[in-house]
This record gives sequence, structure tokens and C-alpha cells, in this order.
Amino acid sequence: MRRYQDLKVWKESIDLALVTYTLTASYPDTERYGLVSQTRRAAVSISCNIAEGQGRSQPGEFLNQLSVARGSLQEFETLCILANRLGYATAEQLDVLLTQADGISRMLTGLRKSLELDRRQKARSPLQTNPPERLD
Repeated sequence: MRRYQDLKVWKESIDLALVTYTLTASYPDTERYGLVSQTRRAAVSISCNIAEGQGRSQPGEFLNQLSVARGSLQEFETLCILANRLGYATAEQLDVLLTQADGISRMLTGLRKSLELDRRQKARSPLQTNPPERLD
């Protein structure tokens, strides 16, 4: 398994977090401890869960953390939609964020499928041993 820093989905989720920090800096000060904080945490959580899962010793744990990352991504999307409806993010900004989020979602799905397939293949092919020779 590659390092998490080599995973394209991790790199894209870091980029999303950076864009999120820039965008939320323009939200009203009254949202500093509300929508700003929660949106930033959700965005950061995506890459953190990918990294944490890749660092786990069992493939099943990585799969679980990818599910958590996907949940954080959907939370992030919801918060962005809310920010748009409140007038804190423009339709264009929302479109950019949701497009990035969709790409990350697709990558998470692809990585999960790849890991699940690899796990199934390893489970089906136990160590190959030669049968004992007959002595008669």
C-alpha cells in the first residue's frame, strides 16, 4: 500500500480544505464558532480520515475510515448548501465546491472498491502448497 500522501484522493481533499478555509474567511464574524468552524472541521476530516485509515494495520479498518471520510464529505456538502442559502457563498462558489466534492466522492468509491476486491482476492487464494507425494 502506498503512503497516504501519495493517494490522489487525499491530495484532492487537502485542496478542498484549503479552498474551504479561504471561502469561510469571508463569512460573517457571527458564524466564526458556528458554520465557519463546522464547515472547516468537516473539510479537514475528509483527508484526516483517509490518512488515519491508511495508517491502520487491517484493510477493514481502512475501509471503515473511508466510509467515515465519505460521511464527512456529505456533511461538508450539506454545510456548503446551507451557506449558499444563507447568502454566504455564491452559486458559483457552491458549484465549484460541490464539483470538487463529487470528484472526491468518486475517488473514495473507487478506492473502496479496489480495496474490497483486493481483500476478496486475498481471501480466496490461500497459500498454495503442493500436496504430499504418495509413497505407495
